[in-house]
Amino acid sequence: MPVSYEQTPLVGKLTLTCQLTAKTGLHIGGGGENLDIGGLDKPVIRDPLTKYPYLPGSSIKGKLRATLERLLKKPLNRTGGSGTWRYESDDLVDGFSEVEAGQFINYEGAKTCQISRLFGSTGGSGFWLPIDIATKEGLFSDKNPTRTINGQNCVKINRGRNAPSRLIIRDCHLSPDSAEKLKKVDTGLYMTEWKFENGIDRVTAAANPRQLERVPAESKFNFELVYTVENSEQAVEDLQNIAIALAFLEDDALGGHGSRGYGKVKFENFLFNYRSLEQYRQIANATQESLALQTLDTIPNTQALLDNFRTLREYIEQRLLPGNES
Repeated sequence: MPVSYEQTPLVGKLTLTCQLTAKTGLHIGGGGENLDIGGLDKPVIRDPLTKYPYLPGSSIKGKLRATLERLLKKPLNRTGGSGTWRYESDDLVDGFSEVEAGQFINYEGAKTCQISRLFGSTGGSGFWLPIDIATKEGLFSDKNPTRTINGQNCVKINRGRNAPSRLIIRDCHLSPDSAEKLKKVDTGLYMTEWKFENGIDRVTAAANPRQLERVPAESKFNFELVYTVENSEQAVEDLQNIAIALAFLEDDALGGHGSRGYGKVKFENFLFNYRSLEQYRQIANATQESLALQTLDTIPNTQALLDNFRTLREYIEQRLLPGNES
């Protein structure tokens, strides 16, 4: 595998913050189930120090990725075990995944793939590249098998190259006001609620009761997302995809048991902040005023975010296009 000595470009960091409100009870499991009589079957995840419930960034990021994979109609080309499939870019450039012997699916390389450049991608194994592309990328070996796929002469590549994620989603912690309100709620649990359910066997009518822990409706969390700007033109497209995915998430569910009413959420009061590479370089000698992030006015909700994306596009392009980074 050839080594690239070129560093990935870094233009700046764009941060999005907002308020995430649980509109119905929300459950993201934290393990720790026990067999105590009358105990919880499924507790929520909690901060080990404060014992406050929180929303893991990994859960939100995974939900956004799954949503965008469907919106962008990405093929399921990589097995995830237990009979599940997912999408991955097998390499940085376009090629073919061999999902079964002799069966091939096109994948888009992580350099241009809208999913992989946002969420990262783990290089595949046993995939195929057109010979001219493999040669240009330094991946061709005359020891590897060749064959014709979709009219192209291809060579089999043993191991693809990884692509790092440009997107960071922080764990979402309770807002101070919400934490104080939940401390006063008397449900028998600390800052959460019981949800009693009963599964009924359709044949025997036998009951299967269960008790789940949920974050109560109207709990508010602080949401933060950080996007690493590597390509100014791709940044606009990536942020638009994020905005669409957040809007779709509001009409879907976060966490478990969404089909039973859990996990309806709402995003409000978006604030975009951008700091360029030049600003980072000036931090040591900068005045307090010049350290301030470049911000847009607060955007109240996802509908306004989509309706006013033209304004956001202008904001991004003004600061990210060459010569405008200061």
